[in-house]
Amino acid sequence: MESIKDILEHLNITDECTTIEAKKGSAIDTSIMETICAFSNEPGLGGGLIVLGVVKDETSLFQNYFVEGISNPDKLQLDIASQTASLFNQPVRPDIEIEKLDSGKLVLKMFVKELPDGQKPLYFKNKGLPQGAYRRIGSSDQRCTEDDLFVFYNKEDSLDSTIVNDTSIEDISEEAISLYKNLRAKVNEFAEELGYSDFDLLRALGCVKKDKDEWKLTYTGLLVFGKRQALRRLLPLVRIDYIRVPGNEWVEDPENRFTTVDMRGPLIELVQRAFSAIADDLPKGFLLGDDKLQADAIGLPSKVLREALVNAFIHRTYRENQPIQIIRYGNRIEIKNPGFSLKPEEQLGEPGSKNRNPFIASIFHETNLAETKGSGIRTMRNLMEKSSLAPPTFESDHTANLFTTRLLLHHFLNESDLQWLDTFSKFDLNTEQKKGLIFIREAGAIDNSTYRQLNASDVLKASNELRSLRDKGLIEQKGKGRATYYITGDNLNTEPHSANTEPQSLNTEPQSLNTEPQSLLQELPSVLIEKIEQLRVRENDSTKIKSVVYEICKHKSYSAKQLAVILSRKENTVFRNYLTPLREEGKLKYTIPDMPNHPEQAYKSV
Repeated sequence: MESIKDILEHLNITDECTTIEAKKGSAIDTSIMETICAFSNEPGLGGGLIVLGVVKDETSLFQNYFVEGISNPDKLQLDIASQTASLFNQPVRPDIEIEKLDSGKLVLKMFVKELPDGQKPLYFKNKGLPQGAYRRIGSSDQRCTEDDLFVFYNKEDSLDSTIVNDTSIEDISEEAISLYKNLRAKVNEFAEELGYSDFDLLRALGCVKKDKDEWKLTYTGLLVFGKRQALRRLLPLVRIDYIRVPGNEWVEDPENRFTTVDMRGPLIELVQRAFSAIADDLPKGFLLGDDKLQADAIGLPSKVLREALVNAFIHRTYRENQPIQIIRYGNRIEIKNPGFSLKPEEQLGEPGSKNRNPFIASIFHETNLAETKGSGIRTMRNLMEKSSLAPPTFESDHTANLFTTRLLLHHFLNESDLQWLDTFSKFDLNTEQKKGLIFIREAGAIDNSTYRQLNASDVLKASNELRSLRDKGLIEQKGKGRATYYITGDNLNTEPHSANTEPQSLNTEPQSLNTEPQSLLQELPSVLIEKIEQLRVRENDSTKIKSVVYEICKHKSYSAKQLAVILSRKENTVFRNYLTPLREEGKLKYTIPDMPNHPEQAYKSV
């Protein structure tokens, strides 16, 4: 194992650490056991190191871990051995070392090995699956969902092979079947399945199954070939929302509201419909030649846009009855689909694919609507680079169960960018840092993961270069730990700008820091105040409280902390019991959707 000196150096360099967890270590509590579970389960991580006796100085403005030490090493080792042998569905045997520093302080180092695939997942016996299993996502331990089980159980039936009740062959669109045959014939005109009847073709593609002497559609059949009426009846929110937003940031201006186009239909048809709608809005680009800027009809490569759309269809989770959102800003496109990536972010673009919808994916691959398995993201990056565009960036949010693809639309770096970057020549920036500044100017913020994707760098290099930009006042750090991100700093002048709109911080709707109960209540209508007063008398009806929270956020946007003050309840209780369920039900939305962990995040009724 590494020495404690090396471990401290690593912790103080990186703002988020996937493979090291530092704990005070006064006792072996639930959080330590959850970390052991997460390190044992996380695919490809190779395990992780837990250090007891090391704490973080929360009063420091900068990352500062130091050794506090432990006083009861024998008891801690005994408790670890006892709990790891009894709490889980199978025993775990961490490697434990005690290191004594020159100061006389003791530190316990515990390396937890990743379990072999056949032994995963590890989970707490008293909770069962999936709630009792944990994964290591970034620097946090995340409770597993049903989608996580696909990471561990390759042989488990996928959702897209499951029968959908209240369906029949009559719900199949003949036009969609015909489109599939045309697309398949272009790939291989001699394909065997082209000679099948429509019914036999549906059976071969896993689109229908027999249930009590009746043929019913699977999710694959309904989603890929289903009629619009059937999709609206059975999956009303599984659609595409194409949203055009004026400017470069998400803001609901009552005098200049964004426009939304809702698209429904079988997936095999939706690809072209969505592609056409977006392509009509895309600008043409410019390339920087050797001696001058030359106009050229080069914009976002059509294959990149198509691949981004197809990835959203193939990899999204259909357990969530939510739409895919395609947001067209002035300077970028963001595609948000329900369902975190089953592959770690650092492995995106590498060969190999983990698919939660294998039958749907197979149909898209066989018709050439999608790239060869596992090569789609790599192809997108190569094409963007050839077109002198910034590489696409991807964000997988396990907590929100959301995956975001971002495509910047202006050429990278063009003459305007080079002139702008030249104003910072005194800071002696490298190429990677310049790319990071361009991204912050265009998207409003950047985090470690996005910086790594832009520059193909590792965590340590990205952390050092971002910290350097921060120390020079070019960017400002926000959030802590895994939620750390950076926005425009005092020394980062955003002029001149290549777009027509001036960029601002992602915080488009800043919240008042006021948390005085009386002042907050005075902002609300008297009828609503009366309802709140009634709730304060030991009201435990969750449905009633959620209804009041919805009304409060309909009047004005409030943070979780402000709502806790208004309702006289703990912030964690308000977040867990009311805000999260209302957001998952589609009744509340973030005021800053680009950064769910933004310290000034607030909620607004839909």
